[in-house]
Amino acid sequence: MVKKVIAAVVLITLLTVAIVQAMDKKAEPQNTTNQEITKTEGLQIGAKAPDFELKTLTGETVKLSSLKGKKVMLNFWATWCPPCKAEMPEMEKFSKQAGKDLVILAVNIDPQNDVKGFVNKNGITFPVLSDTNDSVNKTYQIISIPTTYFIDSNGIIKNKYTGAMQLAIMKGFTDELN
Repeated sequence: MVKKVIAAVVLITLLTVAIVQAMDKKAEPQNTTNQEITKTEGLQIGAKAPDFELKTLTGETVKLSSLKGKKVMLNFWATWCPPCKAEMPEMEKFSKQAGKDLVILAVNIDPQNDVKGFVNKNGITFPVLSDTNDSVNKTYQIISIPTTYFIDSNGIIKNKYTGAMQLAIMKGFTDELN
């Protein structure tokens, strides 16, 4: 009997604490701007993809805004990341199948490592960009890798995928792009 009373008191106490905390959150002013929301939640689907300019491993410059009119699969990865390594062969296969209206860009976030060696060893032929000062990584608010944004021909983010992708996933998301 004593155990039941103690359990009931603990349960009532927890319920009271939960209600008080919920009431306190409602009382807080809701003066957040869209920019503040974006900072805490990451880039949103339906938002315009932030423009950037990076160099490929061969020294060519790629500017996202210059790809308007094309679909873009924008992947963030690192050489030390096991899921990134797992998806690279799938991305290479997909790049061979993709039409001319789709551009695959892989933004490397660990340029201090042997990225060229990794690319050569794995036979990667799509553009690998080097984010040497971590600016694009920060702009796109990458928290975990691999992360891939699917951007339509008007420069709008239509989808985002976190984790290693298989060929069917890549095809599915890019087929949805206009």
